[in-house]
Amino acid sequence: MGRSDDFHFLHMGLPEDVLRRKYHGDFAGAAAAIDRHLSRPDTPEAMRRSLTVQREILQRLPLDYPLTRAAALALARERIPDFSEEEFDALENDCRIDWIYVNGEKRYFDRFFDSLCKTDTAIAARAGVRPAGADGHDESGLLERTLQQMRRQGSVSARLCCRASVRLRPETFRKGARVRAYLPLPCACDAQSQICIESVSPAPTHISPENAPQRVVFWEEVMEEDHPFTVEFSYVRTAAYTDLSGPRPAPPDAPPDFDLNEQPPHILFTPYLRELARTLTADADSPLEKARRIYDFITLHVRYSYVRAYFGLEAIPDACARNLTGDCGMMALLFITLCRCAGVPARWQSGWKAEPDFCGAHDWTQFYAAPYGWLYADPSYGCGAAREGNETRRRHYFGNLDPLRMAANTAFGADFDVPMDGWRADPYDNQVGEMELDGRGLRYEEFLRSKEVLSCTLL
Repeated sequence: MGRSDDFHFLHMGLPEDVLRRKYHGDFAGAAAAIDRHLSRPDTPEAMRRSLTVQREILQRLPLDYPLTRAAALALARERIPDFSEEEFDALENDCRIDWIYVNGEKRYFDRFFDSLCKTDTAIAARAGVRPAGADGHDESGLLERTLQQMRRQGSVSARLCCRASVRLRPETFRKGARVRAYLPLPCACDAQSQICIESVSPAPTHISPENAPQRVVFWEEVMEEDHPFTVEFSYVRTAAYTDLSGPRPAPPDAPPDFDLNEQPPHILFTPYLRELARTLTADADSPLEKARRIYDFITLHVRYSYVRAYFGLEAIPDACARNLTGDCGMMALLFITLCRCAGVPARWQSGWKAEPDFCGAHDWTQFYAAPYGWLYADPSYGCGAAREGNETRRRHYFGNLDPLRMAANTAFGADFDVPMDGWRADPYDNQVGEMELDGRGLRYEEFLRSKEVLSCTLL
């Protein structure tokens, strides 16, 4: 296992002397307190591993919150000159502007304004930007046409060709350094076939098997010249339509490998989530109805928001349920955890939203409900449809997906089959790639990433 295995102990909690300093934003003091605990021979191994992760989190957390209040207001006023302090305060009090304490002073999330524009059409219009909507926004109409075709035909396939690359930033490159690079690849699953690696540059050190839980192409070399690491691949994605209101099919031939367990540090059956699952699914007469009620709760009540790097997130499903905000991954983890609490097997998938004019990281889920077997649910797309008032589309993403995506990961928190020596930028998922320099895992600001859809043809 790689170093990210320590994240399995993140939920152990913190000693009070560390916790007080962390919440106050005294990150240097908290790190020093952690060092004192790590120096003690009687610190239990589980706590030692948790503290090791927490110490790295303390180094990274302030990087996502660089803005003072004055700087945050100035950023908003660059786009909306009449953006008032009262408006800023109201949005902050409504939990729509994220902040933490840094040395006792409020510091604001660097993407707070992007988040407002993504989910608030009025603010986007005032800023003069095209409203992006939440996940599943369909300005071109392609998605809606595809979903209608799925319902008419029973399935739709798309052949996609994509390119991804990573590259060291010029200031990060060092001649003679040992560099390792990882990029996601489409994996084998029930919706993907005809997977082909079209080109890889430079020649790869390793390519994961198609059934790897987080599939990658991997390079390792001593770099004499700066250059990108690039892969092009093609595949066919097929989205079969399941009409949950129609006749029930015959039971599957064999039961699946049920996934009902807790999975530290995030998929945990906390008292709040147990009670929430019990309340939501009371009197539900089937696993399908239980999952539907959980999906309805998330899509109708959780507000989409950009969040800080997952490296620094803790108790993700619990936080999403308490705050009723989150991005696609947080919503997916909340759905999975509540389903498992209610006795409904559920599991993770992620990769890209892949359309002719847009390619972005995205997460979704599967759940098992007899007699249908494994079904899909995309709470984030459902949330976006609800915001747009499109109830047909919201209902579609309970039980179904679309073919305009690429799955690279079938397990949350799984390691690469060639583990990194250092910390991953995202210890749980891989959608944009990872890099390592002389054994040290690089943070996202230290390397460049790109991904694009070269062609997309509906079949």
